[in-house]
Amino acid sequence: MPLYEHVFLARQDASPQQVEELTAQMTGVVEQHGGKVTKTENWGVRSLTYRMNKNRKAHFVLLNIDAPSAAIAEIERQERISEDVIRYLSVRVEELEEGPSAMMRKADRDRERDDRGGGFRGDRDGGFRGDRDGGFRGDRDGGFRGDRGGFRGDRDGGFRGERGPRTERNQDPPTDTRDERSNHE
Repeated sequence: MPLYEHVFLARQDASPQQVEELTAQMTGVVEQHGGKVTKTENWGVRSLTYRMNKNRKAHFVLLNIDAPSAAIAEIERQERISEDVIRYLSVRVEELEEGPSAMMRKADRDRERDDRGGGFRGDRDGGFRGDRDGGFRGDRDGGFRGDRGGFRGDRDGGFRGERGPRTERNQDPPTDTRDERSNHE
């Protein structure tokens, strides 16, 4: 039988019990059509990249399914009907992933970081950012400047138009030799 990875997003208002019931309902549909759910992962409530149906967060659930395509079609039909499901995605795969999914490995890695005392970055050595070496912020001689604007590689030269040559900052500005009356007309 074909193998599928199926992820659905349930409303943030739904309780964990309601999400479990929804998952059990989807599993029941697969088993009615002669398939089986090999793995179920509840990724918990996570923030969405953008608002969907006025929701900023959602419960994420992954199902690894070994079932005919009719079962997947029925699951998707049920999820379209359900008001608790915001979005769903079914992907046919060559083989199902063994062990925890990438999202669960990420969650484990984040928990390990919290256990080590990472997290808030105020406990780093050093203070202001001036203690960093190099980097594209430190090399002010031109080149790539992030998203700050155009090319400024020629800091000390370039076409100055009618403004004349640059003056040093510690010198007095040049005096205007033009007649003052011509400026006011």
